[in-house]
Amino acid sequence: MAILLKNGKMLAPNALQSSTLRDGTAGGDALQLNDVLICDGIVKEIALNIESTDGVEVIDLQNKFIAPGLIDVHTHLREPGGEHKETIETGTEAAARGGFTTIAAMPNTNPVPDCKESLEYVHDLINKNAKIRVLPYGAITKNEAGEELVKFDEMAEQVFAFTDDGRGVQTAGMMYEAMVQAKKAGKSIVAHCEDDSLLFGGYLHAGDYAKANGHKGIMSASESVQIARDALLAWETGVHYHVCHISTKQSVEVVRFAKSMGINITAEISPHHLLLSDKDICEENISDYKMNPPLRSEVDRLACVEGLLDGTIDMIATDHAPHAEEEKRRNIDVAPFGIVGLETAFPLMYTNFVKTGKMTLAKLIDLIATKPAEVFGLEYGRFEVGAVADIAIFDLEKEMTINRNAFKSKGRNTPFDGVNVTGIPMMTIYDGKVVFKEEV
Repeated sequence: MAILLKNGKMLAPNALQSSTLRDGTAGGDALQLNDVLICDGIVKEIALNIESTDGVEVIDLQNKFIAPGLIDVHTHLREPGGEHKETIETGTEAAARGGFTTIAAMPNTNPVPDCKESLEYVHDLINKNAKIRVLPYGAITKNEAGEELVKFDEMAEQVFAFTDDGRGVQTAGMMYEAMVQAKKAGKSIVAHCEDDSLLFGGYLHAGDYAKANGHKGIMSASESVQIARDALLAWETGVHYHVCHISTKQSVEVVRFAKSMGINITAEISPHHLLLSDKDICEENISDYKMNPPLRSEVDRLACVEGLLDGTIDMIATDHAPHAEEEKRRNIDVAPFGIVGLETAFPLMYTNFVKTGKMTLAKLIDLIATKPAEVFGLEYGRFEVGAVADIAIFDLEKEMTINRNAFKSKGRNTPFDGVNVTGIPMMTIYDGKVVFKEEV
């Protein structure tokens, strides 16, 4: 199967280092017009003008932007066990609509992928139902219960990395042993950092909003304390240690210091922690503003933005966490944590960071495609001749109002419903095949 993409704009080879504005594109990026020939799932040629031949499907992009397929290292697909919230099929359809071609699926499912047999079951489901590439995580502890470590050596070949996401590993000794085993297996430890002893029943950030409205708060230290502990353990063991959904100023400072000490630590952040703080929480549909970690203070948000821009934070990850509508409409103290993000991540980041000049388009693509691949040793996230034909195509001028009822995901839980954005995903090509095309 061959596809010829005509008249697409793409980043110049040195775009990440360049700040030259050549064509008026927001963010100061050097873009160039090219055609792209895809054959047998591989990018075969990139040139100014490629002639079509028989048997080749020709798609005129009309100057739309071509990027490598986006990569999300933090997605909840809910299947098996939570199919009323999301399925592998609907979650990967949502991912494709958002421009993602590779996602890593968290293990807080039922059953938990905590052994070779349960992982084989998950892989079977993925092979049958996924519309894009899904790389499953394996749990750190059996049933994510924090009591007994999994058999890392038996699971290593089947997993993207190891995590108990949704729960922090509570004891230093257990995390140390997990890091030792993961290092031997050649895999990363990916951590949801949360010290349960510091939660005190909280469900929103322990800040001005919670205090003013009588809500129980989650202190920032519940996150940063575990990051500090784990950074020292990563120093001791040499494992690659990755921090999930960083959210506080203290956490950013800990990661920054750890990197300065040569510790093999990386971190991700989700768009909602870059764009919202607890001052943005709205009483109407308040549970759509409930996520874990919670929306922090404006000081925290600005520190996270600074950390992203200066390289302390390595990548963007959605933490796509769909829930059924009736679950999210419970009282705020008992409603589940989490919002969806796969279909809104790129437009939100492009609108709020690239169009405003906070970062270049090249930097955004690096954070949401190239860097995740580099950090985790994936062969994807590149758009060049010889690369796997995972491609996302965006209309950088098109405007859209986010409409939760139009999501491909089963989840409707988002605080961004009704927000106007630009930079809209128009087409996604996975492994040389069109898996999403926006109806014009």
